[in-house]
Amino acid sequence: MIDDIIVKTENLHKIYAQDTPMEVHALNGIDIEIKRGEMVGIMGPSGCGKTTLLNLLGGIDQPTSGKIYIENQDISLLTDIDMTNFRLRNIGYIFQLFNLFEFLSALENTVLPLLLTETTRLEAEEEAKMMLRQMGLGDKIYHLPNELSGGEQQRVAVSRALLMSPAIILGDEPTGDLDQDTSTEIMNLFVSINENYKQTFLVVTHSEYIASFCHRIIRIVDGEIVDYGDGRK
Repeated sequence: MIDDIIVKTENLHKIYAQDTPMEVHALNGIDIEIKRGEMVGIMGPSGCGKTTLLNLLGGIDQPTSGKIYIENQDISLLTDIDMTNFRLRNIGYIFQLFNLFEFLSALENTVLPLLLTETTRLEAEEEAKMMLRQMGLGDKIYHLPNELSGGEQQRVAVSRALLMSPAIILGDEPTGDLDQDTSTEIMNLFVSINENYKQTFLVVTHSEYIASFCHRIIRIVDGEIVDYGDGRK
């Protein structure tokens, strides 16, 4: 395990509808450190702040107070444009519902992030094809999402997330729409990528089984961390 810290938060707070009678304190002083090459699970009951934390780490939302460092960059200091570029190059997302465009092929869905860079379309497509082959989808490159199984669709989403070689992958219930066998397949894929490439994963899940694939489990209740548990060794 590499020991440098890739994600760090300091006294992170998020309040919705601030200064109104309906204030919701989603996060209350969250301090976490994630090492490069770790797989970390985030667990807790619905509404505890798990997805809020993920959105803050991804720069999709802004904290009410506190600091977030990714790759030693205080992301609160970035402009909207700089944050968009930082997110494109440093953060990969995997969602429960895959978030694939139904009218685009596996290749076209995968290649999208690279098309936002200076990479030529030909070079981008070659890199995307290589990634899809590594994901075991070499014979499905031109298939539309409705021609793929749930597990195959999630592999396309994983390919898209990995294409930019991001510092960290954020997974929001990435197996939540899959059956147990397919969930196991996807988590074993994450473990393989983590072990072979030292890719950092932060995975929000309701499932103890899914969290057990991670090195550590952070448990949140009412916006506060209540436990740091062990996962796989």
